[in-house]
Amino acid sequence: MTTFKEAARLQELPPYLFAEIDKKKAELRAKGMDLISLGIGDPDMPTPKHIVEAMQKAAANPETHPYPPYDGAPQFKKAACAWMKKYYNVEFDPSTECLTLIGSKEGIAHIPWTFVNPGDAVLVPSPGYPVYSSATTFCGGIPHFMPLTRENKFLPDLKKIPEDILKKTKIMFLNYPNNPTSAVATREFFQDVVALAKKYNFIICHDAAYMEIFYDGKRPLSIFQVEGAKDVAIEMHSLSKTFNMTGWRLGFAVGNKAIVQSLAKMKTHLDSGAFVAIQDAGVAALQSPESVLTEIRNIYQQRRDKLVSVLKAHGWDIMVPEATFYVWAATPKGVKAKDFAVKVMEQTGVVITPGTGFGDYGEGYVRFSLTAPPEKLEEAVHRLQKL
Repeated sequence: MTTFKEAARLQELPPYLFAEIDKKKAELRAKGMDLISLGIGDPDMPTPKHIVEAMQKAAANPETHPYPPYDGAPQFKKAACAWMKKYYNVEFDPSTECLTLIGSKEGIAHIPWTFVNPGDAVLVPSPGYPVYSSATTFCGGIPHFMPLTRENKFLPDLKKIPEDILKKTKIMFLNYPNNPTSAVATREFFQDVVALAKKYNFIICHDAAYMEIFYDGKRPLSIFQVEGAKDVAIEMHSLSKTFNMTGWRLGFAVGNKAIVQSLAKMKTHLDSGAFVAIQDAGVAALQSPESVLTEIRNIYQQRRDKLVSVLKAHGWDIMVPEATFYVWAATPKGVKAKDFAVKVMEQTGVVITPGTGFGDYGEGYVRFSLTAPPEKLEEAVHRLQKL
């Protein structure tokens, strides 16, 4: 039988941490255990009806069927920039400072290919979204991990980044509100980051996928609400979490004109644009009444309050999230994250994510997702009380 060797870039990726957990899940299901997943961050609620109807109408229009523009349909980019103006009071030119993405993951994965040469440094948060480091590795860049620690409110300690690394840095990845820790960045932190990027001439790529999932009326900041950010930054937005549209694969990037246009150039060589009918549905989403978003946030806040209150009452060391639909919890002292996640699953049938799935500095933590139907979440809470 013919065998084919994978490229070295694939072999350089770290081992798949979840393989053992997936194996354990299969074993427990084979024994008849009813598993409840609080592991994956995929909204259980349907896409709002008016967005689906806009998609249906647009898909029936033959004018949406040809190849889409690589950089995005003008009507979607205009709606995206209007969204940024409405909610964050920042202005962008739809034709030059905005780019449609096939989900924000696509933009995140392509930006190292756009700016990073072999041997260049890329600053990557740990714990963090694995694509930041894997995309860097694929193009020959060298990830330099910035620890996100509880002592520093899960913000990188900028003073601890070595100067020799800063001099070689091309991109710094940030993600606030943060997955997996749920931390929110302060204005002062963004100001310090912008100043550092200007001093060492690197790009800030801010992954803003969870900007609209916030609690108690405290809207997180866009990095562009800080003076000077447009000189050095690009921000990736996603409709996935905001409007329960993970399967639709639609997002957008806004920011510095030169950065956006270079990323658009890379896109023309690697993929096509998003289906125009989906972009038309995206227009309907971005023009949604505030009540649509408020309802989604209220549901997650009710779930957050329920899960956090029960876990805290039973001695769990919980970081109460101000945003995202995740709850970040410390494991018992001396217990590895992976071992603890397996133990919880074996004893309760509740699946949670070990923090080390997001990098070495996730050790000592597990992540709960609030994206389960109310009856499943209620049952999960009931089981966890008995742990």
